[in-house]
Amino acid sequence: MNDKLTHFDERGQAHMVDVAGKAETHRVARARGRILMQPATLEMIQAGGAKKGDVLGVARLAAIQAAKRTSDLIPLCHPLPLTHVGVEFHVDAAANAIDCEVTAETYGRTGVEMEALTAVQVGLLTIYDMCKAVDRGMRMDNTRLVEKLGGKSGHWRQE
Repeated sequence: MNDKLTHFDERGQAHMVDVAGKAETHRVARARGRILMQPATLEMIQAGGAKKGDVLGVARLAAIQAAKRTSDLIPLCHPLPLTHVGVEFHVDAAANAIDCEVTAETYGRTGVEMEALTAVQVGLLTIYDMCKAVDRGMRMDNTRLVEKLGGKSGHWRQE
């Protein structure tokens, strides 16, 4: 494990990491998160009965857009030319939850972990936004990186 924070210089000031000397490689990151809700809210989403439309379809587009705009939201992120963003939603009826998994890919000098994590969170926030009129108590939970590939550090997977 690297114990040095890379976004601070020797004087402790924030800076964008210089990636010019890094090799360009295929980089992939997968992130997951969950939103928990009332059973009636989940039923409404599954039935397509939300007044604002197709909740998961809109949330998928929001997640993709968020991945593309991550560097606009996170100050020290590099803007990346994404080659792929995949968004999957899985309903867990037993837990009254929807899981979101995002896979982000690029060919470049820095990883796409932040893009995948941002996309998951914005996808879940979009579900919240579209359903808050009927369920303000929804809770987003357990957003995390589950896998990354590429770059000098290689392959990492959450155990």
